[in-house]
Amino acid sequence: MRAAVLAALAWPPLLVGGEAVAADTTFAANPAAADVKVLRYAFPAAETGFDPAQVTDLYSNTLLAHIFEAPLEFEYLAQPLRLRGNTAVGPPEISPDYRRFVFTIRPGVYFADDPAFGGQRRELTAQDYVYTIKRHYDPRWKSGKLYLFEGAGIVGLAELRREAIAQQRPFDYDREVPGLRALDRYRFEVLLERPNPRFHEQVFTDPAVTGAVAREVAEHYGDRIGEHPVGTGPFRLLQWRRSSAIVLERNAGFRELHYDEHPPAGDARRAAIAAALKGRRLPLVDRVEVSVIEEPQPRWLSYLNDEQDLIEHVPDEYCDSVVPHGRLAPHLARRGMQMIRFQRSDSSLSYFAMENPVVGGYTPDKVALRRAISLAVDIEREIRVARHGQAVPAQSTVPPPVWGYDPAFKSEMSDHDPARALALLDLYGYIDRDGDGWREQPDGSPLTIEYATSPDAAFRALYELWQINMNAIGIRMVPLVRQWPEQLKASAAGKLMMWGVGWSGGPDGEGFLALGYGPNKGQANHARFDLPAYNALFERQRVLPDGPERATLFFEAKRLLVAYMPYKVHVHRVWTDLTQPWVIGYHRNLFVREFWKYVDVDMALRRARAQR
Repeated sequence: MRAAVLAALAWPPLLVGGEAVAADTTFAANPAAADVKVLRYAFPAAETGFDPAQVTDLYSNTLLAHIFEAPLEFEYLAQPLRLRGNTAVGPPEISPDYRRFVFTIRPGVYFADDPAFGGQRRELTAQDYVYTIKRHYDPRWKSGKLYLFEGAGIVGLAELRREAIAQQRPFDYDREVPGLRALDRYRFEVLLERPNPRFHEQVFTDPAVTGAVAREVAEHYGDRIGEHPVGTGPFRLLQWRRSSAIVLERNAGFRELHYDEHPPAGDARRAAIAAALKGRRLPLVDRVEVSVIEEPQPRWLSYLNDEQDLIEHVPDEYCDSVVPHGRLAPHLARRGMQMIRFQRSDSSLSYFAMENPVVGGYTPDKVALRRAISLAVDIEREIRVARHGQAVPAQSTVPPPVWGYDPAFKSEMSDHDPARALALLDLYGYIDRDGDGWREQPDGSPLTIEYATSPDAAFRALYELWQINMNAIGIRMVPLVRQWPEQLKASAAGKLMMWGVGWSGGPDGEGFLALGYGPNKGQANHARFDLPAYNALFERQRVLPDGPERATLFFEAKRLLVAYMPYKVHVHRVWTDLTQPWVIGYHRNLFVREFWKYVDVDMALRRARAQR
């Protein structure tokens, strides 16, 4: 499962400030060489670091996916999804009971050069993946992705972690455990406590989770490893200004890998891409320059002014003019731009902190408060006004493109029913006792909802709708405004009452049910929901193969999340990506983060445009 964290909380979601870091990451001007191919685009939120064991946000994970490599990957152009080996020679050997997985790593895969290797070329081995997985269990790193492994139960690793915590000593990387060991130089074995038919697809396809980290690098840089990513991937970090600009360059030691993609029959666009690029050595560009432009208007204008080669997710407020009626506007089509419009594998939601004394708890009055707040939210207005039509109403946490989504499932999650909200509040004693127009709690204490938000325009628009909705039912709401990375840090620590975020995931819906699984508190489960009945359903579905029995458990789990309302799931988003005419090969595969290596840039055409 590619959890990204919230809302970006990254698939499988902090660094702030603008100082340059490390001698080799001082930001420099673009290269003058005319033959250097550069792909340029912008993130709408800042990166938080470069360590797979520490970061959880979407944008940092995107960067990691181009520096590090997982053993497996999904084909870029295929539909339906097809799994293939990446640093592994192919999919793992899997035991009939789905508990034993044996991966075989390709010989001749090397890490990028780094001082940590003492001037020696360093080959990737099976032991590197053993070490990488153990890092998520090391309490030192506080991995937000640990839940991906804990749920599967790798034999012996949880005990090793508990021992390190109990004895307050460093995690013992050298102790071999039955569930994770290198069988020889190129093979490693994973043994699970319980069956997990999708474990290899959920964990070993995401470079931001199981991208191989060399032990020498981690020990050489220590607590600063998040500033010094060293992987086997097609790119390496060249320059970095925190929260401002990131430059990756081609990894000179990247193995010889050639473009060989297989699009679905009948898809002319993808077929043309595959034919044009077949046999080309990867990556196709020499550099990727990423700017951080948080406000939608300057990010959009930067693209229109030809300063960006592609824009992922045209800001919603411009979609009315960019894609009227779902078609690319004529004036942009005349400029040669290409459009890809798609349903995101994500859910936009607001969570209630279940351990908060005001909005949390499992008693009928607390459940009634959350359900009343949810019913007061006008989703149709949110889609029309704040999201400019670029979303569909959500019925559960599980979005349309993933296994477990049921188009027939209908719930009150999308209902706008202020009358029912008012009735619930009155029934459970949330009434205005002092005549000031605002409701108090049943015990007479003040009722104030603190909603975390960020200062950019998109968050402001969504929060303004929240206030309108809450004013209509007499609930006082106040904003807690901070930059997104700061909110993420506070959320992981359980210090927010409510926060509006997004969650993206892989091709299986388990990653979206993980939002409510009790043991995932502080990781996927930022609401800290912990209901035994839900936990039991989650654990039962995890061990089953896909089929009707598992689908029934999904249905029951979704019903419990609606009934207790730890999350108000608003919408599933529709995104529109645009590319300039000189960009070749761009495609949107929802489950492939590492797409930069497949994209080419016609620099002559870009220079010709600049000279007009």
